[in-house]
Amino acid sequence: MILLIHTSTAARQIQQQLGRPEYSYRFVVEEFRPLLDELGIVIEVDDPERQVDAIHASCRRHGEPCVFLCFMPPNKTPIGLACPTIPVFAWEYEALPSEAFGGKPRNDWTRVLAKLGAALTHSSFTVERTRAALGADFPIASVPAPLWDRVQSLREPLGGPVTLPVNGLVIDTRRTDLSAYRKSLLLAAQPDPLPLPENRHDYQGELVLDGVLYTAIFNPHDARKNWLEMITGFCDALRDKADATLLIKLTHHDPADIIPSLLEAVYKMGRLSCRVVLVHAYLQKPEYNTLLRATTYAVNTSHGEGQCLPLMEYMSAGKPAVAPRHTSMLDYVTPEGAFVIDSSVEPSTWPHDQRQAYRTLRQRIHYQSLVDAYRRSYHVARNEPEVYAAMGNAAAASLQRYCSAEVVRPRLQRFILDRLAASTTRSMDPVHVDPT
Repeated sequence: MILLIHTSTAARQIQQQLGRPEYSYRFVVEEFRPLLDELGIVIEVDDPERQVDAIHASCRRHGEPCVFLCFMPPNKTPIGLACPTIPVFAWEYEALPSEAFGGKPRNDWTRVLAKLGAALTHSSFTVERTRAALGADFPIASVPAPLWDRVQSLREPLGGPVTLPVNGLVIDTRRTDLSAYRKSLLLAAQPDPLPLPENRHDYQGELVLDGVLYTAIFNPHDARKNWLEMITGFCDALRDKADATLLIKLTHHDPADIIPSLLEAVYKMGRLSCRVVLVHAYLQKPEYNTLLRATTYAVNTSHGEGQCLPLMEYMSAGKPAVAPRHTSMLDYVTPEGAFVIDSSVEPSTWPHDQRQAYRTLRQRIHYQSLVDAYRRSYHVARNEPEVYAAMGNAAAASLQRYCSAEVVRPRLQRFILDRLAASTTRSMDPVHVDPT
């Protein structure tokens, strides 16, 4: 079987593309690649419109089954190919886009998915929401990125203090004068963005981590991540705990314009003994693994997730979470392996809708529940080692049920073979559709 795959960010470009549209699909492809290599011959294409059908035609001549897996949102997946095409996408809102806004029919995902006839996604939540829009019999399956097996070698935690080599930007609130951020409190309208602190650390050096370490990894420009409440909730809950650290790993090619806003949020919380560290650096695998093993808790305060690879990694490695149970996280965040943050629905917009019209729902985090989760988690880490160990084991077990190769492999293989079988029952001639 020939498996053609595509996403918009090439592997060699990932450091420069962090935070740009669809960049995270590259990480998803990399997690799927070993499993896909087991299922067939994998060919990654750069230009699907030009390459896919040429390879598909060659496969037909040689009697070789061929399918195209497009790791992209439906509105950016080709819909006029002869090759059976399966979009592999993430979604975290209550309603799928169902309007051709911006004068682009492809912005109506229901239209695109109906033409493609099948899809893969990463959570039971998205399966339900897709079938709510396209019918209960629409062929779609949840196949999360199969990363559980890869991180099992990282289950053994590191005893502190831990030294993390970093080549990039580090801002540590214990070493940074935040008084400059008083300006934005005094001005009704800030005419210019505040600069980065002068005593930030652009260095090739070492960051020492100790105590109870909460780690979050996200693109700060992604409003879904709800970083303001993540920071303020941490400071509210643990302001007098000198051994509590919130480390935020920023995944964006250039977050300089938003870092002052994160630091302003810390400044507004007043006098603090706890520590907030911002890291903007591309960590190579050994350094990334060191951070994972040094972490006490993985943190997520988002309004919705399509699957959340960092949270899946950390929990797979036995790190309990401070996180809500909604959208994709319903599949793997449990009270046994996480301090669950309460949430409820509120009106929202589709993120790629320039009109920002309210057409869907997202999850609103309950702030006091977040504060309570920080406090309870700190108490357990410091005073109840048996409870902490049990939660770590429960987190890893939950992710094993969700995203181990043993679980994902047969589901993915069965879905692909079913789609290939379905494609043989209809004409294999190219389908001529409007590509707009």
